[in-house]
Amino acid sequence: MPKHESRMTRRTVQLDELDRRLLELLRKDARAPVNQLARAVQLSPAPVSRRIARLEQEGVIRGYVTVIDDQAAGDVHAFVEIRLTGETETGELEEWLRQMDEVENFFTVAGDPDVLVRLRVHDVDHLQRVVNAIRRTGKVTGTKTMIVMYDWTRGEDVDVG
Repeated sequence: MPKHESRMTRRTVQLDELDRRLLELLRKDARAPVNQLARAVQLSPAPVSRRIARLEQEGVIRGYVTVIDDQAAGDVHAFVEIRLTGETETGELEEWLRQMDEVENFFTVAGDPDVLVRLRVHDVDHLQRVVNAIRRTGKVTGTKTMIVMYDWTRGEDVDVG
């Protein structure tokens, strides 16, 4: 599956309860050894490895990431609501956003705004430069920026010590 294929055009993969349990465990600790996962789902390691490989091949598992405490690293997160010009397709802005290192992820949404972008920047001045660049694309009629004061993500409160 191409890396930038729209999620709206992808097929849904049929998952059973065991697949869902493995995904839940991997969300909590993507570095968990297969032996540990196998014990948790009461299977031997070989079928667990095959299931994980199948989930990777089918694009359900798209990768494994390191969770970084951005506040400890000194980074700032912000959300930017973007309203597009009437003649702009969301795909036009999406390709442009994919090229920006500061874009963590983005969502096309129904209603107002058209696109919601999550940015990771070094400081407020960096944020201003990025938002100005978005505004200058010629595809945007307006933006609204919200700086994240605190965040919490399910599964990221795992003690790795």
